[in-house]
Amino acid sequence: MKKNVSLPEYLFEISWEVCNKVGGIYTVVSTKARTLSLVEGLNAIYIGPDLWKEKENPLFTEDKRLWNGWRKSACNEKLSVRCGYWEIPGRPKVILVDYSGYMADKDAIYARLWDNFGVDSLHGYGDYDDSMIFGYAVGKVIESFYNSVIKKGGKVVVQAHEWQSGNAALYVKKHLPAVGTIFTTHATSTGRSIASNGKPLYDYFEGYNGDQMAAELNVASKQSVEKTTALNVDCFTTVSEITARECKQLIGRECDVILENGFEKDFVPVGKEFAAKRKIARDARLRVARALTGDTISDDAIIIGTGGRMEMRNKGIDIFLESMARLNACEDMNRDVVAFVDVPAWSGDARADLLERLASEENSWNTPLADPYLTHNLNNFNEDAIACTIRNIGLGNYDGKNRVKVIYVPCYLKGNDGVFDMEYYDVLIGNDLNIYPSYYEPWGYTPLESAAFHIPTITTALAGFGLWVNSVLGREGKLADGVEVVSRSDSNYFAAVEVITKTICIFAKLSEKEVSECRKNAAKLADKALWKHFIKNYYKAYATALDAAEKRI
Repeated sequence: MKKNVSLPEYLFEISWEVCNKVGGIYTVVSTKARTLSLVEGLNAIYIGPDLWKEKENPLFTEDKRLWNGWRKSACNEKLSVRCGYWEIPGRPKVILVDYSGYMADKDAIYARLWDNFGVDSLHGYGDYDDSMIFGYAVGKVIESFYNSVIKKGGKVVVQAHEWQSGNAALYVKKHLPAVGTIFTTHATSTGRSIASNGKPLYDYFEGYNGDQMAAELNVASKQSVEKTTALNVDCFTTVSEITARECKQLIGRECDVILENGFEKDFVPVGKEFAAKRKIARDARLRVARALTGDTISDDAIIIGTGGRMEMRNKGIDIFLESMARLNACEDMNRDVVAFVDVPAWSGDARADLLERLASEENSWNTPLADPYLTHNLNNFNEDAIACTIRNIGLGNYDGKNRVKVIYVPCYLKGNDGVFDMEYYDVLIGNDLNIYPSYYEPWGYTPLESAAFHIPTITTALAGFGLWVNSVLGREGKLADGVEVVSRSDSNYFAAVEVITKTICIFAKLSEKEVSECRKNAAKLADKALWKHFIKNYYKAYATALDAAEKRI
């Protein structure tokens, strides 16, 4: 860090995912926390929603001694906060906000938002009210803390993540002009909606009007608060160049700083522990595949994986399955392949017939189970997009003739799924090759994590991580680099499928030494994305926000 960079004395970082593990933003904020905890003179305080209340939250430990005097004065009939520590490396200080008391005032709050900033809340639905009232309550909390604990003269920055926190940033901008504000969008609401609704986001990109498309796709209120926050904060940021382009077109403001998503690799085992965990995971993967399909699958089978949210197009699950179908028909493929789709869905318990087989001492079976591609019961078996696609393109493992076996794991891997009973990373480590052919992916933690676990990885140039890999290498990433970056557009779906299929065939023929080099190169690339490299961009954002606040006062 340069000595002349201006850093805040207090940083309030707001996210719906503080102490609330939902998606990628949790990983961003939680893994960065330890790096910030080492910065001398910086008091980082994380603010999230108090969704657990009386229930025990395993990610949060309350400490009633922390800011006890302020807390007692801040709480009233409408506002309740709990203070404590986030149980992650660094154990940062946290304020969890119960915003429910303000829900009865939402119409008045929305009216003031309209008068002060022009935010249109008339078309809000679903999670809109909870998010907006949460943001309002957080603004009140920061105002109270600033006036009671920090007082005038302190250098303070508020960073709000995603539109769910936008109202907090707007409140602070209105009521605390001496505080610098940062807004970070991890994906625009309108851009994600365009992609999710099957519209061509990229081929006609420059023709899109954000407000018009938001109204058409029924996300007008989210677009309104997102756009208004972006236009009013001191520093507007996003996570990749591809999303910065999206922000400029759909929101109407260029990003001031790109905040790439880093990580800490302390969760990646090393040495003998790595080898042992990899063997356990591979054995577990193959045993499940054999138990489901009743086939004799070779010990040297290639285990391929994909995962993420249940977004068939955006996450490229459709391309992944299409590639497996092509691979299954490829005469050039001379090795068994087991492809795992680790995507949480509307699932029930682990299948009883599968558990019965796994409980036995056998390691091979002669007959397949019913629906021998599915590890858990689905509540919507006939409507589940992945299950339907697997059946429709002939990858159901029904006849025992497929060289490529596809296994669908429709649950979160938290160590209690009933089949693997291992955490996600402890299962991931057993894969030989991972494929994340995303169509819409502002950053992409799944391919980054994959590379960190020394797994050769395929991603696309429509993912922020993929573009970053290309920028680091100075060219398009290839398999030998550890991360292959496939070109994707609105019109090259089958060309991308063909490239991925060929890459798998090439990988299958690599020597042990060549695979080892791929694995080493994947880990080397991931090491370049550690927070110690990316944190400097956050310092730049803090300085930008502080400079703007100083000019105001």
